[in-house]
Amino acid sequence: MKMLFTDLDDTLLNNQSQVSPETKAFLDEFLADGNRLVLSSGRPLMSVMEVKELAGLHQPGIFLSASNGTRVYDCDRKRTIRKFGLPFSIVSYLQAQAAALSLHIQTYRDSDTDDAIVSPAEDEEIQYYRRKIHLPLVISENLCDALTEEPCKMLAISLHNFDKLETFRRNIADWAEGKVRTIYSSDKYLEIFDWNAGKGSSLLFLCDYLGIPVSDSYAAGDADNDISMLDVAGCGIAMKNATDKVKAHADVVTDLDNDQNGLADMMYKLLH
Repeated sequence: MKMLFTDLDDTLLNNQSQVSPETKAFLDEFLADGNRLVLSSGRPLMSVMEVKELAGLHQPGIFLSASNGTRVYDCDRKRTIRKFGLPFSIVSYLQAQAAALSLHIQTYRDSDTDDAIVSPAEDEEIQYYRRKIHLPLVISENLCDALTEEPCKMLAISLHNFDKLETFRRNIADWAEGKVRTIYSSDKYLEIFDWNAGKGSSLLFLCDYLGIPVSDSYAAGDADNDISMLDVAGCGIAMKNATDKVKAHADVVTDLDNDQNGLADMMYKLLH
């Protein structure tokens, strides 16, 4: 039995944010052979679930690793089997640090029945983000006021000034050590989540949970938040369109990009 952990945006999904018919055919064959599939994304759970449903992936053996591995969901059992949250004190601290730079930062309601984006304002950043993430939006000037349980992650967004994101990251770096990880998923998004979580952590957890040797795992991605799973997987796959930094952590690089079914093409080569 093999297990494939795949990032969504710019990896499994094409440039129209869809699973192409060719990639779907590969996934159907992979699952029919008794293997396991993990959709591993920085997106919150209900957004990953939406991708799964729109792609018509209804077979047994599918897991969702959402919010950078902070939440792992078993689709067969229909329940969350692992979750890391950020204490409200950390949410408040990070919101204050972002506000000092006039930087957009948001968080999420994270439960099996009430997923939503929580933002301090309906600004340009949240409108851009919701082009792909179709969750309900809750506006709350104080983020914690809209939360009933610890959120899985926060997300700082800067659409026009990467330096502002990097300044924020550097400003909190010493404080963050041992508490939270700050990892870019694009040049516009800085992901913030529990220190002990991450895509690599969820890969190791699921291998243990299912009794699958790590050597039989594959992980594919294109951005910095994918590196931890590429590092620990039996075979780390970087997309042709990945950053050079990600490619340096991979065992193989696809010959084709995400808009050319690059992942399916490489998996066929590795499995046959």
